[in-house]
Parts: sequence; structure tokens; C-alpha cells
Amino acid sequence: MFKYFTVQTANEVLPLVIQKYDNIKKQKMEVIKAEQELQVTLSDNDTFEKYVVLKQKLNEELSKFYKTIEELEETGVVMKGLDQGLLDFPSKRFDEEVWLCWKEGETEIKFWHEKDSGFNGRKPISVDAESLI
Repeated sequence: MFKYFTVQTANEVLPLVIQKYDNIKKQKMEVIKAEQELQVTLSDNDTFEKYVVLKQKLNEELSKFYKTIEELEETGVVMKGLDQGLLDFPSKRFDEEVWLCWKEGETEIKFWHEKDSGFNGRKPISVDAESLI
């Protein structure tokens, strides 16, 4: 679903978004665990049966991982970097499309950046001085 967020609507949905983001991180750990189990099986010269079962488990965990990303992005938020903990909320500043951005550990949306500037171009939100919808 696409929508533009205001600072207020982004902050209202932020607790749910953080929960979904945390679910993605947990699911990533399940994928890593399944990959490690599969690698051990390869190095131990186990049977094809064990290998196939673990490979199917890895496929299931990968599917769940991508499903959790999809669930997050269905809120209208875009995940920019899982390992960096970066999420962006589409917004507008005057007539220009911009991103409201969140970094893991932040408790509210306090920054924005232009479409092409990314995290390094983050600027503090000043609702008085900036017209963010």
C-alpha cells in the first residue's frame, strides 16, 4: 500500500513498525541458524535425506523472512537497511517527495532527507520551518 506520511502519522504507526522490524531481525537469525545447520551437514558427509530435509527447512525460513519484510512494507514504510536499522516513510515537503527516516534505537521520527541523499543527508525535522505534510 502506498501513502504519504506526516510526521504525526509516522509517529503513530512507529510502534507497530518497530515490532515488525524486530520480527524481521528475529527471522533473519532463523535463516542464519538454518544455513549453519546445512553447512554442518555438508561437512559431516551426512545422508542425502538429512541434507534435503535441512535444505527444505532453509527454504521455509527464507520464505518466512521475505514474508516478514513484506508485512512491514505493507504499512507503507520502506526498509532501507536491515543491518543498519534504517526505515523510511514516504512524505512531502512542499511539493517535493522526501523521506521521513528512522534509525534503530530512535523512539520517534525526528529526521528527514531528500529522495537521493540517503542517511548521510538526514536533516532534523523542524515543523515550524519546514512544511512536511
